[in-house]
Amino acid sequence: MGTKLGDIVEAKVISLRELSGRKIAIDAFNTIYAFLASIRQPDGTPLMDSKKRVTSHLSGLFYRTLNLLEQGIYPAYVFDGEAPQLKAEEVARRREAREEAYQEWQTAKEEGRIDDARKAAQASSRLTTEMIEESKELLEALGIPTIQAPSEGEAMAAQMARAGDVWASASQDNDSLLYNCPRMIRNLSVSGRRRSTRSGGYRTIEPELIELDLNLRALGISREQLIDVAILVGTDYNEGVKGVGPKTALKLVKKHGNLEALEPSKGPFDFPYREIRDIFLNPPESELVPLAWKKHNPEKIHAILCEEHDFGENRVQRSLERLEAALEEIRGSTEQSSLTDFF
Repeated sequence: MGTKLGDIVEAKVISLRELSGRKIAIDAFNTIYAFLASIRQPDGTPLMDSKKRVTSHLSGLFYRTLNLLEQGIYPAYVFDGEAPQLKAEEVARRREAREEAYQEWQTAKEEGRIDDARKAAQASSRLTTEMIEESKELLEALGIPTIQAPSEGEAMAAQMARAGDVWASASQDNDSLLYNCPRMIRNLSVSGRRRSTRSGGYRTIEPELIELDLNLRALGISREQLIDVAILVGTDYNEGVKGVGPKTALKLVKKHGNLEALEPSKGPFDFPYREIRDIFLNPPESELVPLAWKKHNPEKIHAILCEEHDFGENRVQRSLERLEAALEEIRGSTEQSSLTDFF
């Protein structure tokens, strides 16, 4: 879900080429869910192998990571750890919503409502422990760093960005800003032409750069106040105040200063806002280790995709050749600019 702050946060459209040479920490769960939702047949059926195992996540990770490498981008994937206890209710709600969407998907397919079926199928996407392990295995075979966060992946990515280990974090959720990430890239893993479920046509999705300090100055608030705005709107830990959107929340926080001062007139709030605020201000941190992009393992990649999951050998082989060419180009540009070697 994340926090809906789009109405007040300014984003700059950029190209993938503008990120060439940059190290980007990618929110793995957020990205894999996007692949599970989008890589499907017209009726919503996910990509599967001969044993009926879902492979949409592997296809998305393989081809999108290859695309990022071809653009000269250094991706590193950050995986969620244990969620804060306050998120338990939201996790349960999402599970129930996915089950309802799954039932609607089956009904729509049986009735021949293809557009409705695909839309419901996208909302029914499940990320299993097996998929997570498969994703890590494929990324490691590609030589791409994977980082295990102690809690929320976005918080870990923000820590890496603040430390300068990466230039920015990539996620679809604005929570990255609440965790004090200086730069956030949106649409990094879903950029390109996408079919619109409403019109049936296509729309172009482009990467966007959101800079925290620039937005805070433009809004005239502090990060703590931005967190309070988010809490009023609703986060993964609370539903927010009914009838209060981002613009109204911003006005209220700027007028009153914080939720403590606002509560007498707008409350009492039925969520522990101090505890929620603390999740964003003081998330668990891990000792950072240097990121290392290693040489890919073509045999392992072939075994995972082709032997285990029935991917087309010719297409995978052509992609591996593109991967080698991309890595050679990265190595060459890295040497010329006297940066740390890619490997």
